Amino acid sequence: MRKHIYFSFTGLCLFSTLFSWAQERENDTLNTNVINVVKPYTPTISDAFKVKETPVLDDGVTTAKKAVDYTIFSIPVASTFTPAKGKAAVLDKQKAPKLFDNYANLAFGSYTSVLADLYLNHAISRTENIGGYLQHQSAQGGINNLLLDDAFYNTKLQANYEQINRNLKWDLNLGGLHQVYNWHGMQQPYFNETDAKGVDAGHTFYGANLGGSVQLEDAYLSKGEAHFQYFGDDYGSAENHFKAKLISDVTIKDYDINTQLTIDYLGGSFDRNYFNSEAINYGNFNIGLAPSYQLVQEDLSVNLGVSVVYLNDTEASESNVYIYPNIAASYRLVDELLLVYGGIEGGLTQNTYYSVSQENPFVSPTLLILPTNKQYDAYVGLKGKISSNMGYDVKASYRSEKNKQLFKNNLIPYDFTRTEAYQYGNSYGLVYDKITTLSVGGKLQVDLNQDFTLALTANYFIYNTDAEAEAWNLPNMKASLMLDYQITNKWFAGANLFFEGERQAVSGFAFANNPANPIFTNNPLPITLDGFLDANAHVGYRVNNRLDVYAKVNNLANQSYHRWLNYPVQTFQALVGASYKFDF
Repeated sequence: MRKHIYFSFTGLCLFSTLFSWAQERENDTLNTNVINVVKPYTPTISDAFKVKETPVLDDGVTTAKKAVDYTIFSIPVASTFTPAKGKAAVLDKQKAPKLFDNYANLAFGSYTSVLADLYLNHAISRTENIGGYLQHQSAQGGINNLLLDDAFYNTKLQANYEQINRNLKWDLNLGGLHQVYNWHGMQQPYFNETDAKGVDAGHTFYGANLGGSVQLEDAYLSKGEAHFQYFGDDYGSAENHFKAKLISDVTIKDYDINTQLTIDYLGGSFDRNYFNSEAINYGNFNIGLAPSYQLVQEDLSVNLGVSVVYLNDTEASESNVYIYPNIAASYRLVDELLLVYGGIEGGLTQNTYYSVSQENPFVSPTLLILPTNKQYDAYVGLKGKISSNMGYDVKASYRSEKNKQLFKNNLIPYDFTRTEAYQYGNSYGLVYDKITTLSVGGKLQVDLNQDFTLALTANYFIYNTDAEAEAWNLPNMKASLMLDYQITNKWFAGANLFFEGERQAVSGFAFANNPANPIFTNNPLPITLDGFLDANAHVGYRVNNRLDVYAKVNNLANQSYHRWLNYPVQTFQALVGASYKFDF
């Protein structure tokens, strides 16, 4: 204990001595001065520096990753759950319908009408087929308030043979027709029952045709076809028409050029003209060449072409050369929803006695037949889909036609004896004029499903004539509605409506010597034919996959409208029939 006290006392004395010495030294050497700061320190960027050394940490200790082993300790657990076996869904398969090669249809209706169709096709071998068809429609008449018989008869027959080989396909066809009509539109009140006595207004058309075609694979000449038709009537009229076409596809410097060569000859005669016994002869021969090139790039499609036609009027000994544009383009703006298209086209139409009589069977056998020169037809349109089951097509066009064919009522010869059955204001002749036509229209197609379809079309026309006062018998509007509905597997139904707007016609007398009679005049009386709506419907029952029975009604509104002046149509009509499909 004493030893510890001693050491403590000695250390304390030594610390006191050193502290006293230090205080005295400080007071002796340090001077107190005042420092004046003249300018504060302003650092610059150049005063800064960067340490360019990268620190390295190396403590000499290396740590290795320790491997870890995982193990599962499973314990079985009892369970009573048993999963059910999966079963794939199966779509209901519909049995494919049996297709037949032959078809027959027969129906009877009011006005003692008969409708018959027969279509035949038979495979002789793997490469040969033979077939044909027969179409017949007739009625025994019965329209009210007529002075003459209104019965008609229309039969057409066609037979064909076809052979298909590896690189060649060809066919032949032979046909004929027999048609009987009556000029029953004797104009009233100019004529009465007394005038109608002894007038036989019946007239007959007959004809025959022969044709064929050839198609070649991997050849410059890809297709050729030819057709000859003879047509005449029981008034001594006769017409011969021959038409041939050759189609070639040639590649020139990576450009595919399609070329069509057309040869068309028409010759015919009528025993007399309308007012006297002077005969009428007509004949035309033309050759046309129409090359075209189609360009397709993504959504754009363009067809560039031109048509050159040489025409020789064999009766007048006159020749002309016509050049027509043949340009069409389309561009897909929005996939299938919107496609815009347009073009300008032209051509020479060979009118014939046959084509005229099929459009209007009440023409007189005293016609002047001329070709129609369609100088151009410019059009633009939009088409596409509104939805997956609804499509549309809207179009506007403007065309110019020289020698446009118009049906005009034959005037009644007044001051000389009427010797023919078609001289009672009950027949039609042809006049020609330069006509421009502006048309606007569209089509709406609805396919709700496989069982229901609907189609609506409508077109409006504005005509401008050059020499004639009106565009005779051309309607200012046309519209139609088609509907088909498969009600069940057995029942089906449908309807169609046709609307035709106003048309212009003439009526009156024609004078040879201008007799002094104030009641009649040389100027024909213009007449406006009202528009009409014709509604038709049908319903049918499928007995089996071969036999169907059906009923039809026509002109539901029971209108006695005039499609042609002085020619009222049959009013309400009913028809029942059956169709049968079969194989040989």
